[in-house]
Amino acid sequence: MNIEKIAKAIEANAGEPLPDLRQALEEAKEHVGHVTTSEQMLVRRAREGSRMSQSTFAERISTPLAMLRDWEQGRFAPSGAVLCLLCLIIKHPELTAEIAA
Repeated sequence: MNIEKIAKAIEANAGEPLPDLRQALEEAKEHVGHVTTSEQMLVRRAREGSRMSQSTFAERISTPLAMLRDWEQGRFAPSGAVLCLLCLIIKHPELTAEIAA
């Protein structure tokens, strides 16, 4: 695998330099590195779509801040019920205000 050739192609496609790309490709080649789960992406997408900090979002969904951080960092996966709630929040960000009321 020619990491430099692949990195240049990806950066050309992105239209900008990607600072950690070569390291990520090297880790992928060596089968080392962090794997992001779909659950992690869902949690982050719901929170970021709501435009809230971790602490505010955790409070809104009645979840300890440490638990939200664990979900976002992939240490633990949220339950099915939480995943359903997050899907609803992604589609309807205004729900966080109603949840808080």
